[in-house]
Amino acid sequence: MLLPDCQLSIHTLPVTYDNWLETLQMPLYERPNFQKEGERLEIGQVLAQFSGIPLEEDDYYNQIYDYVHLHGMVLLSADSLDHSKGGVPVRCAKELISEMKRRNLSPSQIVALLEEENLMVSSANKIVQSKIKEAAIKTIDEFSRKEERGLRTDSAFSVLADVVQWSYNHLQDLLRNADPEKNMPKLLWYGSFKKSHQYLIYFAMKIGCDIAAFSPEGSQIFSSVEEKIFTHEYPLKKAAAPFPASKRNRSATTAYRASKEIETVLNYEGLGFYKPWQLKDYATASVTLKTTFDELLMLAQEKALFRPAFEVKDTKVKIPVVFSKIYGVSKNRREYWKHIHTVIGFENTILIREFPFSTGANNDFRFHYRNALGQDGKIDPGKMIESRYWKYRHLPSGLQIGLAHAIREMCANPKLKPGLHETLEETKTYLFTQAMQIPEIFLKMLQRFDYSQAVPKVVIYNNELNGLMTRPDAALLLLLNQFGIDLVLFNPAARNDIENFIEASAFDGHWLDDIVFEQEFKKPSIIHRVIFHRFFKK
Repeated sequence: MLLPDCQLSIHTLPVTYDNWLETLQMPLYERPNFQKEGERLEIGQVLAQFSGIPLEEDDYYNQIYDYVHLHGMVLLSADSLDHSKGGVPVRCAKELISEMKRRNLSPSQIVALLEEENLMVSSANKIVQSKIKEAAIKTIDEFSRKEERGLRTDSAFSVLADVVQWSYNHLQDLLRNADPEKNMPKLLWYGSFKKSHQYLIYFAMKIGCDIAAFSPEGSQIFSSVEEKIFTHEYPLKKAAAPFPASKRNRSATTAYRASKEIETVLNYEGLGFYKPWQLKDYATASVTLKTTFDELLMLAQEKALFRPAFEVKDTKVKIPVVFSKIYGVSKNRREYWKHIHTVIGFENTILIREFPFSTGANNDFRFHYRNALGQDGKIDPGKMIESRYWKYRHLPSGLQIGLAHAIREMCANPKLKPGLHETLEETKTYLFTQAMQIPEIFLKMLQRFDYSQAVPKVVIYNNELNGLMTRPDAALLLLLNQFGIDLVLFNPAARNDIENFIEASAFDGHWLDDIVFEQEFKKPSIIHRVIFHRFFKK
């Protein structure tokens, strides 16, 4: 198949969001991993996948327009692929493929027959020509291994016909004079795709083309390949607009440009200086901190950006939070109540003393949950936000994004104990359903949250005199914890409440000296409230 003295080896380069384009523009001989020994070559290849769309939509479309018209990338998309223009007649390809099916040929025999009938793309460079044949065999073999019933299905030869036709129409001119020592074709895939498109891209990848894929709706054309592809996820998921025919016009004021430059400087390498609401459009993720009881009280008063493990990166903000339950009471009762009054006195704090505090949901959301799943098996935030059942359209767009990502992660890694005879999938569906019924008081708390500043808190005081905690309550607490909210539970009688529903690994437990039953809640004195607010205002 391959001559030993004529061989091209390809290495996928470990690029980043900041350097992938720079690396793609490098000549092959300047890239890492380039080696030449006689007619044996080793080259570095750029493969990148961009899922979703950033908040600045105009900038996104102007950028991909420039990739094609300024940086020399070749656009491929479901709309741009041509079955007939200047290529092999479709009828000829389909007749030959029908013959292949009848004779039950192997992948190498199929490629030999395509080459014999001049249906294969070709190159004047013998190293590239050998790689084309090898890539064709690998592509057919990949289909045979990955698809149900392999090459014995009608769809297999329909896909093969598409790949033959598209590669002849769109890759032939690029490969004819390709020089593997300098440049291989640079392709940009845009938008959604079907199975045939995936195998066309796989074929081009195996030849050695550089490929960057952009999918505003969040699909990933490289999802089935074994190579390690650089992937970047933007916060929004939206239906792909037509590929831009021209750049979008935007006129930024001098003040706006200066503001953006200042934000970039202040936030360089996570220095930790943030304007008010600078992170409002970022998706949130939480890190639950392991603390002692004393650390809990100290951390509760710290702003998010001063807590350990706070991080802002790639339009995501990681918020360190506490999720703790305090069992019993201190021997020093005055100190115990001082602790409680201090925690409930913080800004943007909700005190819960009656149960249940979540109305819960009894709707059947199984169909909605399944439809919201993306190709990775997790909830697709974009699909969820655009659905009819999404109740939170009145919230700011950035908050909707953060909430959708929190629901995705909560369902992907459920910490809710399964109900009787409940499967893992049913538990995920239950969490998804409850997440669609967040009480308005908690939505207001989330909307007041400036992610780098004071962390909102939910403080629960449960003395079992005012009802019992329910499973919907627990589901709501898990969602708030995932979003980035502090949760502190006081239970003077040291009895189970969240333990009945939430995995013990999800929260810290702190045991105090005494156990007291039916301990009435003591409101803070006026003097305490005045002193507390003056102190923290300063």
